[in-house]
Amino acid sequence: MNTNRIYGHQELALLYFPNVLPSSASTQLTRFIRRDPELLSALEAIGYRKGIRLYTPLQVRTIVDHMGDPENWNL
Repeated sequence: MNTNRIYGHQELALLYFPNVLPSSASTQLTRFIRRDPELLSALEAIGYRKGIRLYTPLQVRTIVDHMGDPENWNL
């Protein structure tokens, strides 16, 4: 996964949840972020806020650091 680019919320969500509808993938990613206080705090420290639709490369790296690479990630 290229963590040196901007990802849309749905685009990133579909990498983690490829077998569900795009809207469901987005909902699931949002839930995972909100239910992990450490991840949420780290993201908020670098500009994340509710309703964000684009993730900066730093935010993407933070998500990958906490959740793992989407290619190797399982629920």
